[in-house]
Amino acid sequence: MAAVNISSSPITQVSQHQPQLLTRLTLDLRGRRFEVDRETIMNLPESVLLCLFPNGLVLSRQSMALSDGGDNEEDDEVYGVDFDPDCFQYVLTFFRNASDAFYGANGSPGLLAAQQQLLDSVTSDFSPVSAQNPLLTKQAIIVLREELEYFSIPPKDTQASTDQNGIANDHLLDIKRRSGDYLMDKKSIFTALQRNVSKENNLAEQHLIDMLCMSGFNRDDDWGFRALEPSRCCISSIALVLLKTGIIHHPDGSKPDVDHPQMATAQKLLLFWRKPARKCWWDGLDVDLPAADDKPAVSVKLWARRVWTLELSLV
Repeated sequence: MAAVNISSSPITQVSQHQPQLLTRLTLDLRGRRFEVDRETIMNLPESVLLCLFPNGLVLSRQSMALSDGGDNEEDDEVYGVDFDPDCFQYVLTFFRNASDAFYGANGSPGLLAAQQQLLDSVTSDFSPVSAQNPLLTKQAIIVLREELEYFSIPPKDTQASTDQNGIANDHLLDIKRRSGDYLMDKKSIFTALQRNVSKENNLAEQHLIDMLCMSGFNRDDDWGFRALEPSRCCISSIALVLLKTGIIHHPDGSKPDVDHPQMATAQKLLLFWRKPARKCWWDGLDVDLPAADDKPAVSVKLWARRVWTLELSLV
């Protein structure tokens, strides 16, 4: 049997050109550039990553690794991302501040240093706190996103209409813009869902509100970030809060106390919300849009399709 030249084998050739992992990514978010560490990207919530990279995220120089210029690290690739840059900055800032507070920064210890005493005590007594509990060694953040698509239905006696191709005229476009401004002012997180609970007497939705408020939100909280999407009748909102784990820290850095019922609740939420969960509902309102500039006041039927995405992220 003829000897096989291993170095010329196609399998060996492929293995000799392993893709070079990127340590930093340059992202272009609607004209605004961000240089982000690979680790920072991987720590972002799955629901946010899916919005940033709906076709998947490439973390290696696959195209450059198979070319002669694969070792030129100065030739950075820029990834175009259709995502609001201010929203992205809000998420990055919140996660960075949460990480610094938990792990420590600039030489000052974080919450983990005190919680290490809980981990040490697990092996020395019969504490109900388990050493396998990730909430002792990771910072948990609740991520709540809302995609709100709205539809404005003006009265028949107005000039607002569409042409034979379904293209809105200037009057209808103006009503849509004013409807968007009206909804942008409604910044409270739970108002729409609570209205739906009152209308439908939906106990499951009331339970969702109660669980969120027990876990870190307040009933009168506003969205942390809220913006109209360009060229769409859509508003994107996001709110981030630290999960209430039941770990009670003391100013002197001594061993924290643990509210065990709250810790048990937090562990259940981690089990249910570790992967993004979604909820969708419709909301219809009769709205009086006030006069603006030279446009008269008008009453419209405003329908909103809301999609909530809820997730627990560990940093």
